[in-house]
Amino acid sequence: MPDAWRLAVGTLTVLRVPAPRAVDRRTAGAAMLLAPLAVLPLGGAVVLVLSAGRAMSLPSLVTGLLAVALLVLGTRALHVDGLSDTVDGLTASYDPERSLAAMRTGTSGPAGGVAVFLVLALQATALGWLAAVPRGAVLAGALVCVSRCALVLTCARGVPPARSGGLGETYTESVRTLTAVLSWVLALVVTALLVEWAGMPWWRGLLAVLLALVVTFLLVRRAVARLGGVTGDVFGAGVELCLATLLVALAGATQ
Repeated sequence: MPDAWRLAVGTLTVLRVPAPRAVDRRTAGAAMLLAPLAVLPLGGAVVLVLSAGRAMSLPSLVTGLLAVALLVLGTRALHVDGLSDTVDGLTASYDPERSLAAMRTGTSGPAGGVAVFLVLALQATALGWLAAVPRGAVLAGALVCVSRCALVLTCARGVPPARSGGLGETYTESVRTLTAVLSWVLALVVTALLVEWAGMPWWRGLLAVLLALVVTFLLVRRAVARLGGVTGDVFGAGVELCLATLLVALAGATQ
C-alpha cells in the first residue's frame, strides 16, 4: 500500500513524495484505485481558489480559468497532454500504427489543440458557475477527486494496451472489473449526497456521474476499436473528459 500511495500521488500531482520501491501491475492497480484520494490536495486547492474568487467578486469566468490553471499546473499538464495526443491520434489516420505514431510525437496538432481548448473552456465556465453557488466550491473540489475514477475504467480488466513498452502498459488491466464497478458505485453515492448538501437536486449528482461514466466508456471503446487498446494518453484524456462532463452536468442545477 505505501508504494501504491507514493505512485498515485507522485504520478497524478506535482507533490514530491519518495519514489515507490517497486512498481508492478498490482501496485499500479492499487494506485489507480487510490487516485481520487491522491488528488485531494488538488481538490482542496480548487476549493480555495473558487472561494477566493467569490470573496473578491471576480467575474465567474476569471475564477473558473484560475481554477483550471491550477489543475493544469498541479498535474504537470499530464492529463491535458494526454487529451491532446489522444485526439490527434484518433483523427490522424484509420491505421492504428500511424495513429499511435502521431500520439508519440509529443506535438499538438490542430485537432488536439481544439479539443484541449473546448474541454478546458467547458471546465472553466462550469467551475465559475459553481463558485457563485453556496457550497459550490466544495462540490467542485470533490468533483476533481471523483473524476479520477475514470482511471479505474481505463485500467480495468479486458481493456488491453495499445502497444507494448508504453508508459501505460504496467497500468492496463490492473484493476479488477468488480473493483472498478464498486468504485463507480461509490462515486455515484458520494456525488449524490454532496450535490444534495450543496442545495441541488440529488438526482443531478447521479445523472452527472452516469454521464461521466458513459463518456469515459465511449472513449475507451473508441480507443480499443481504433488503436487496439489504450495508452497513457488515453488515461489522461479520460480524466479531463470525465471532469468536464461532471461539471457541465451540474452547471445550472438548482432546487
